[in-house]
Amino acid sequence: MVKGQLEDEITKAMIQWERDYMGRGPDEAKTDILRNMIIVTLRGVLSKAEQHLARDKDGAALVKKLRQQLVEQGRQEIEMIVNKITSAKVISLHTDISTKTGERVFILVIDKNLYN
Repeated sequence: MVKGQLEDEITKAMIQWERDYMGRGPDEAKTDILRNMIIVTLRGVLSKAEQHLARDKDGAALVKKLRQQLVEQGRQEIEMIVNKITSAKVISLHTDISTKTGERVFILVIDKNLYN
């Protein structure tokens, strides 16, 4: 599979994971592969309630904490998705979400270089 096709497959799978696991999908999504890293950017992932809650500092912290906990609980599924598509093992997963823009970023470090 060429790089663009692999990135597209990962993007589709991560959108589906967001829909199935979080209850709603992003408005936009993009995946980039760089050596042994898979970078997934999801835009528009916050629900209306989360957007409202994130208007103040305490609410934003709560949204971030909740989303982080949900990803930790769904981590095994994400790792299986990446392994199925790339035949690579996920070594580490890093994520953050912006409560201002509604953008979430995943960085997955895998056990091999897919493309230079």
